[in-house]
Amino acid sequence: MKRICVIGGSRYFGKVLVQRLQAAGHRVTVINRGSAPPPAEVEHLVADRDDEAALTTALGSRSFDVIVDQVCYTPVQAAIAARAFSGRTRRYVMTSTIEVYDPATASLPAVPPGAPVPEETVDPATWLVRMDLPWHDAAYLQAHYAEGKRQAEAVFAQHHGFAFASVRSAHVLGGGAAEFTGRLMHYIERVTHDTQITVHAEALPTVFIHYEELVKLLEWAATLTDATGPVNACSDGPLDVYGLGTVIAAQAGRKAVYRSVAAGEPASPFSFDRHYAMSNARAKELGFSFSRTTDWLPSAVAEALAATAAPSS
Repeated sequence: MKRICVIGGSRYFGKVLVQRLQAAGHRVTVINRGSAPPPAEVEHLVADRDDEAALTTALGSRSFDVIVDQVCYTPVQAAIAARAFSGRTRRYVMTSTIEVYDPATASLPAVPPGAPVPEETVDPATWLVRMDLPWHDAAYLQAHYAEGKRQAEAVFAQHHGFAFASVRSAHVLGGGAAEFTGRLMHYIERVTHDTQITVHAEALPTVFIHYEELVKLLEWAATLTDATGPVNACSDGPLDVYGLGTVIAAQAGRKAVYRSVAAGEPASPFSFDRHYAMSNARAKELGFSFSRTTDWLPSAVAEALAATAAPSS
């Protein structure tokens, strides 16, 4: 049994992670701003993570074996957490994103066309941190989401106050009505209404992960491995937007209708004109086993279709 603190954990796969850790017998504490209570028998600390004094006060004298940070988006947030949890934990796991590899958002080392992107492409131990940028501005943060995640990872990796691992998640799908990004629903609505889907004519493959598989990997990263550094989290089998549309159309009993645009032009979610499909080889070498995207995607789409057909209460 471990004492585990989850920062966030009030919705979508964070909530499922809390439930899974609790079911495994761990003592779980959730820190959030009080927007949603955790499950029964989970300790709940209400604090704004952006307020260092409030966070430190809420923590009191508590210490933990592991911190799982679900909602760190900027180096400023990371620096506050690094100071607040120094001396309180031996391990810190941050949920990160595939978008750290997006070549449209940073000057990154070249990867051979079609080759899965490995973790060393973005090394948080050497990445430059810029605290002077306007990270508190919501519009700036939205436009620089990938860089915020890169620099947040870098703060933790360069802190040395505890062992640090980042889980770089692929595009998360599943959960039916709880599918929180709305990106899968974008396709489902267009397929079911025979509306054109705007995609790149030469869309490149990307990678996905089911939210339950991501939860399992986060639990593994928190409790079953001492590995540090970034770990890519994606199911086996890259898929381009046309392949995704084919699965949705088959489940809906309809036909996907596309409108092609050139590289560089705006398109629907998951249509990429640049390559950054991740490699999951490191996680496998460390002992984690992944499913194949094509094994779970049809049922995830069916669940989402059922959610759209269900009458609203």
